[in-house]
Formats: sequence, C-alpha cells, structure tokens
Amino acid sequence: MLNKEDIILSGVVGIYSKDTNQVFQMMYYGLYGLQHRGQVSTGIAVNNNGFVDYFKDLGLVHEVYSKEVMERLRGNIAIGQVRFAFRNEEKAMQNVEPLVVGYRKGALAIVHDGKIVNFLKLRDQLEDNGIIFQSDLDSEVIANLIARYHKDDVEEALIKALEDIVGSYALIMMTNDKLIAARDPYGIKPLSLGKIKEDYILASETCAFDTIGAEFVRDIKPGEIVVIDNKGIRTIYEKSKDRKLCLFESIYFARPDSKVDGRSIYLTRIEAGRILAREAPVDGDIVIGAPDSGIVASIGYAEESKIPYAEGIIKNRYVGRTFIQPTQELREQGVKIKLNVLKENIEGKRIILVDDSVVRGTTIKRTVKMLKDAGAKEVHVRISSPPVKYPCHLGMDTPSSNHLIASNLTSGEIAEEIGVDSLSYISLKGLLEAAGEDNGFCQGCFTGKYPILKY
Repeated sequence: MLNKEDIILSGVVGIYSKDTNQVFQMMYYGLYGLQHRGQVSTGIAVNNNGFVDYFKDLGLVHEVYSKEVMERLRGNIAIGQVRFAFRNEEKAMQNVEPLVVGYRKGALAIVHDGKIVNFLKLRDQLEDNGIIFQSDLDSEVIANLIARYHKDDVEEALIKALEDIVGSYALIMMTNDKLIAARDPYGIKPLSLGKIKEDYILASETCAFDTIGAEFVRDIKPGEIVVIDNKGIRTIYEKSKDRKLCLFESIYFARPDSKVDGRSIYLTRIEAGRILAREAPVDGDIVIGAPDSGIVASIGYAEESKIPYAEGIIKNRYVGRTFIQPTQELREQGVKIKLNVLKENIEGKRIILVDDSVVRGTTIKRTVKMLKDAGAKEVHVRISSPPVKYPCHLGMDTPSSNHLIASNLTSGEIAEEIGVDSLSYISLKGLLEAAGEDNGFCQGCFTGKYPILKY
C-alpha cells in the first residue's frame, strides 16, 4: 500500500461549453469524481469572454469552493485540478494549480498531471535568460516555453514547447478562446474525452464523466494534441511512441469504475486477484482486502480460491488529512482513527489479507499488527502487484531504493519484518495478463527499465 509521501499525482478536468451557467457545476462534480487522485489541494480557472478568473486552495473539493466562489466563477471554458502532494511543502500555496499566467499575447491557464524529468535543466536555461519562477511546478516551465515560442499561434507554440519537454504528462490548457489538451508520446498518464450534448469534457479518468452525466467518446492518444473551440474539436498534432501507460494506474491510482485506454480497471483488479490465488494459494478461513485499494483484488482472490470474502478492516472515510499532523504519535493516532479491525470477523481465524502493493512496508506492518492484536490466528499477505524494487521518476515519485523494502529484503525477510505468517506477490507476467499485456505498460518500478531515462 502506497503512502501519501510516495505520490505526486493529480486529476485534471477541462470543459468547453456553450452554457456559462453550467460550467462551474460540471467542473465541481468532475473534480469530485477524481478526488481519489488528489486530496491536498484543488483549483478551478474559468474564461469569461476573454477574462480568466480562478480560485484555488488547500483542501478537498467540497471544502474549498463556497457559494460565493461558485457564483463568481462564470464562463464557457474551464480547467481544474485535484492534487495529492507537493515536493516543497513550504511553497504549498504557490504550487496549487491551475497555473494562471499573463503574457503579451493574452492569458494562459494550465493544469498538469505527470512529471517532467528534464524540468531542472529547462528551468535553469530559462532562469539564465532572465525568467523568474514563482513556484516549483512543472507547469510553470511549460508556460514559459509557450510564451517564449509564441509569435502569432499558441497552438504552434505549444507544439514547440512540448518538443523540448521529456517526461510524463496529461496536460490541459485554456486560452482566451480555446481548450487544448496534450498527452505524452508514451501515454504514461491517462486522459480521456467525453461529451454531454454539445459540450466537451476532458478528464484523467472516465469516472469523472459519470459524475457529470457525460458520455465517454474516446481516449486522447499518446502523443496527441487536441484543440476545442467554437468550431468543434480537432487534432493538431500526433506523434506517438510505443504505448507505456503507468502500470500503477491499473494497480492503485485509477478508480475501479474507470476505464483507461479501453480497459476496465475493475475487471483488471478482479483478474489480478484470481491469478494471484492461482499463483500463491494458501489455506485460510476468510479473505479480506486492505481498504480501499486491495478490496477488488481480494474479491477476485476469494472467488478463485473458494475461500469466503469478508470485511475485516473498516475505513472511516470522514477523517481529515492525518498525515500532516506534527508528531509521530499524532500521526499514529490518525491511522487508528482511520482504520479499525472488525474483531468479530477476525478473532481466531486464519486471515488472507490482499493488498495492492508494498512500497516502504510501514503501512502493511501496522495493518498486520492490528489484525494480530484483534486475535487473528494467522495472517497471510498476498500482494496484487510484483515487488516494487526500483524508484519511479515519472509520476509516482517513490523514494530511493534505500527506502524500498523489496529492494533490500527478500520476501521471507519482509514477511518476518512485517510480522506475517507468509507473504507472496503476483508475478509480473500474471499482472500483465490481468491488465492486458498487448496494451503496453511502463514497468520501471518492477524491472528498473523505464521508457524515459532520468535526467
């Protein structure tokens, strides 16, 4: 199970509408549908007849936007973001997107999910030319590159800017009269197109369309740039490479009811659980899932093994961001408030606990201790992803190998460290079979082989 400090993740939404009265409402519910992709901050920018207005703050979607903000943010084009974490907490507010900038050709607003690996190199070059940066955002580098290349055509400027950029991105940009979206050439980050009547919606995941009531149209292709304006939608650029969607979208990031690049996340996780049961069988009385990311795979494991599925850990979904508490003691108390064992189902039983991943090992260790303290006779852990042995530099932002438990210990040693009776992972071959191996995935955190090298 990933810790929040291991993730730099965002959910992005863009809307082009002919009804200015509905845009904020659609954006609000679209971001609400992507809340799982970011719980630290959120922001919305709108274009109202060429004037760009915005509001952004730290907090959840339902906490940040007041009635006054809703009434103020009117326009026919909007972009928004939810974000999970920041590299520099001291600049938290400066690093909240959308990034809104003015320049000689007008105004730009940008939201971005991903990580530009040559960010520092590009930033240094721009600073050498006199550019002053206000944030640590990759988007600010992108905005400055667009401004540098912009002469008469913002579309051409974006194409040139993206040719300088190396990394993962699902990017949505708003100008005075256009909504523009781009996906990196490997398709590492997901981005989809939806439609409701004559309105177009772009979103990181299809579940956002469901909350708005929009119809899924298609995925934005790897390497594609699309423009939406009063003439409709058109592709202005397309230059793809071998598709390498981040495999952790299927394992953890995406919501189970989403489809990413044509593949159901729910069916992928169910199948991963089934394959895991065939690859790593064990005798047990019940199968439980680590909430929430391990639950779907645990159902698949139970179905295949014919061992009953049961609830074993209850998650309080109304707890705030306990991970920012100032002391370790308070953080530990926050974990106890957030997760609680259903003792009636656990006591005296042999438990098979299915989780999506083990990164540092700290979260699963606490979970196992809770089960043992509640009277579990045995705890067998089964993981629906292979061991995470290598750091990610393309968006998951996992720590260095020194902090990855599977990079330093064998499975047997990890089992001893986290206090379980046995530990097994799904094979990479099994996971790719579940996810649809023909689709193509970035597997860097499992194999050390990345589609894009770190700069």
